[in-house]
This record gives sequence, C-alpha cells and structure tokens, in this order.
Amino acid sequence: MELFKDGGQAEAAAKAREDLESLENTKLNIAVTGETGSGKSSFINALRGLGAEDQGAAQTGVIETTTEPMAYPHPSYPNVILWDLPGIGAMDFRPESYLQKVNFSRYDFFVIVASERFRSSHADLAQEIQRMEKKFYFVRCKVDEDLANERRAHPQAYVEENVLQRIREHARKCLRDQGAIDPQVFLLSNWDLDQYDFPLLEETLEKDLPHLQRLVFLLSLPNFSLEIIEKKKSALRGHLWKISLVSAFINVLPMKGVSLACDVGLLLVSMIAFYKQFNLDDDSLAKLARQAGKPVAELKAVIVSPQGEDLVRDVLMKKFVQVGCRLTRSVEQCFDFVPVISTLAAAGLSFATSYSILSNFLEKVAADAQRVRKKALE
Repeated sequence: MELFKDGGQAEAAAKAREDLESLENTKLNIAVTGETGSGKSSFINALRGLGAEDQGAAQTGVIETTTEPMAYPHPSYPNVILWDLPGIGAMDFRPESYLQKVNFSRYDFFVIVASERFRSSHADLAQEIQRMEKKFYFVRCKVDEDLANERRAHPQAYVEENVLQRIREHARKCLRDQGAIDPQVFLLSNWDLDQYDFPLLEETLEKDLPHLQRLVFLLSLPNFSLEIIEKKKSALRGHLWKISLVSAFINVLPMKGVSLACDVGLLLVSMIAFYKQFNLDDDSLAKLARQAGKPVAELKAVIVSPQGEDLVRDVLMKKFVQVGCRLTRSVEQCFDFVPVISTLAAAGLSFATSYSILSNFLEKVAADAQRVRKKALE
C-alpha cells in the first residue's frame, strides 16, 4: 500500500490510464518478403494462428499472386498487421525501387524468407534495408521438409541437430558470399512454430522492439508453447497494478454497503481481454478445434475459469464486494479501525481488491490455456 501514503494517487492513476491507452493504440506493421513459393504466406498465417483454409488467411501456393503489398490484420489484434509483399525473385530485381514501391516507411521491421537457399536478391534487399536504418531478419522456412528428406535418404546416419547445423551454416555462407556481414538465420517450420529457431526469433524481437510493440507482438502470438503462455502471463501481471489503480480512482462506482468503489466496466473489459490474449475466446477456440480435428466442446470442457454468460457485470460486482469486505475486515481487525474507513484507505482497499480479483483470474486463464493446448495436442 506504499502507493497510498504520500498523495498524488489521482495523478498516478491518470498516468496509468494513459499507459493502458497507449498499449491499446500501439500499432505493429511487419513486412514479410521473399521469393515465390518460399513460404512467406504460410509464415504470415502461422503468426496469425490461421490455417490456409481459414477465413482471412493469406493465399498460399507456388504461383506468385501478390503484385501489391497485401495487409493481413491479426484476427484478435487488428493493430498488428502482417504485410505480404510482392516476390523478389525477378532477374531485374532492384532493392531501391522495390522498397519505394512497397512503401518502405510503413513497416516496423522486415522478415526476409527463403525456403531453399538465400540468393543475391535477399542479401541486396537486406543491405538496402540496413542502409535505410530498419531491422530485418532472415528466416529459412520449410526446414521440416528438409529434415524429412534427409531422414529418408540417410536413415542410419541421420542426426537432426547435425542436419539443422548444416542447413544453418549453408544459409549463412550463401548470404556471406552475396555480401551480407555476419548474417543470423532463423530456421523455421510454418507448421510447428514451437520447433527449431522460432523461440530464438521471438527472443530476438523482444530485445529489438520498443517496449509496447514488444508486448503487443507477444500477446498476438498463438499459444504454440508453454513458454509463450508463461511469458504472456508474466507480461500481463506487470500491467495489473495499472488496471487496478485506474479502477480504484477513475470513473469509480460505489458499492452498496461497503466503503469501496471501482470501475467494474474496466475490470470486466480487462478480464474479457485476457481470454483473447490467451486464445480462449470463441473464435480462437473454433479455429483451434478445426486445426486439431476435435469438437470445440471438447476444448471448452477443460476450461475452469468463468466464461461467456458467467462473466458479467453483476457477477463481478458481487465478487468485488465479497473480496473487498474480506480485505476490509482484515484491515479493521489488524488496526482496530472503525467500520467506516477513510476515503484514502477505501481507495487503497479498492485497489487491492481489484488487483486480487484480476491476479486470480489471470492465473486461472493461463492455466486454462495450458490445458486447452494439451487437449488439442492429444
């Protein structure tokens, strides 16, 4: 309760609200480019948690269909947009004119995709992007296909890590031969993002992106691993105090019979957002069920946190009163307060109550995400 000792709580709450609004309004534009058939459209779909046949998926195939940059907003985070750029494999490829044509300044960073080998067009484009002071990342897709071919061709000598290292070194050599300086290459499968180098790519982006864009990118990712779920939970936990502070001091709604108040609407919106951030909303569950070949009811059956009609304003208000009264009684017993506590103490208890409810709910939703992922993989 240190926050409530020295005054200035209203100003702190206003700053917290400003931070939350900045997060909500943060945009992230990711450019994905490469040669025709390299897997860039499948990469875009994988990052958005979509299969090739899902509504809104980027069109895939070996025939180049993209002649202009195509925007693919994330289905749950429309401020996160992946751009499918025209292919770069033409003999007369010129990186300067290409970047002008695709509106270079629009993008926050570039992903340069190849599926077999990196060529001069990849290296030339990277050098031009670097010259124009933007970040780029080399991604070698379809590694799962290479591994399967190598396993069939050399079943006795096959060692996965050795094959991956050869692919990685060959890709780096190709880029160095074309003039790239100490290139880093990430090996990926668009079908299994949790495999190979995607966790390393995600960590690299965490280091390179500004704070809010880093958080938006993390929250937009599918739950492809338990580590990502834990990272989401940790990141969101760092924002609970801001939500609780705004709830306790701004647009508060008094609770009948107790010396507490909060913005129940803000808490409700935040809890619903947790569902989307952990891919537990109805649309995300329906997509996952299709991809896993399971009834959606089977996935919903392992969710224990309140859903849909259970998560409504009246239920949340009752929960707030229950938790708030318990905390109030604890304070009064410890400090021998009179039943009607001061305005400042009430605000502090409102903050603590909001934080307790949100923290408990966040734990439950993260645990649900883990159970849903496990059920989908069975």
